Amino acid sequence: MTSTFKYTFKIIPFIIIIIFHTSCIKQEKHKILKLAHGLDPTHPVHKGMEFMAKVLDEKSNGKLTLQIYPSEQLGSERQCVELLQIGSLAMTKVSASVMEGFAPKYKVLSLPYIFKSKEHTFSVLDGEIGRELLLSGEKYWLRGLTFYDAGSRSFYSKDSPILTPDDLSGLKIRVMKSPTAVNMIRAMGGSPTPISWGELYTALQGGVVDGAENNPPSFYTSHHYEVCKYYSLDEHTTIPDVLLISTVIWDQLTTEEQDWLQEAADESKKHQRILWAESEKESLESVQEAGVEIFYPDKELFAEKVTSLYDDYKSDQEIWDLIQRILAQE
Repeated sequence: MTSTFKYTFKIIPFIIIIIFHTSCIKQEKHKILKLAHGLDPTHPVHKGMEFMAKVLDEKSNGKLTLQIYPSEQLGSERQCVELLQIGSLAMTKVSASVMEGFAPKYKVLSLPYIFKSKEHTFSVLDGEIGRELLLSGEKYWLRGLTFYDAGSRSFYSKDSPILTPDDLSGLKIRVMKSPTAVNMIRAMGGSPTPISWGELYTALQGGVVDGAENNPPSFYTSHHYEVCKYYSLDEHTTIPDVLLISTVIWDQLTTEEQDWLQEAADESKKHQRILWAESEKESLESVQEAGVEIFYPDKELFAEKVTSLYDDYKSDQEIWDLIQRILAQE
């Protein structure tokens, strides 16, 4: 049993457990699955999940439906995952980086520059390796249904652009609560500062951090561009979002209901990728109109600084093998 699970009841407010003691509500004619996540309703990933809800309703003829709670209404990403582990929430969407603390194999997706192109990314995530990763969390009560495109993460800052790793020196950069993300910023010369997504805007405003890193749609829909006027597209990581369901809830569904849900998730992935491509273009145009300067630094300068992160996994045969398989698939 993981330490995360052992201390769940200490971490999650008791009131949440009471309110969401059942997240798969069986009614006379249909079941309702509650899906919570931290993104804004205008975000393309949220819209992808709305599409999934529509497809699921159609496939099941209303017998199995989704209720979606965005914007951290039911807790942070980590809290939602913990709620899944005890079956108090049916589904959530988190960055694959968050899964490092729950299912170790996900670590490989957070490595900087592990993917060489969009085509390479989709080839891995849609194939055998992706399936292996999605199911690797089952022993921790977390079953992955699909990966959503979350683009590539790049630096944005308040006072000056980040054009080389040297520009990170002395800067506090917000990162997700991911060991790999922390090590990456440290290797590049910055000071990694884990902060939840919902608290980041005020942290930037108040000077708690000097900058952050994320994809264009998240930079735009979060309104972080109102504070940070420099966006450097170094695209250091290409970390997908992962749609999860509690195995406690999954096992309560019939085989037919499981098929409906998996098919709806698969269809939503295709639709979400179209939405994502459109949103990336629109987001970059919008932040530029709002006064943000966009830069395209030399990626090799950043990549050279993080090669040691790969070497650190030579002693972890499972992750090292995954790294080699991903790179070989390019």
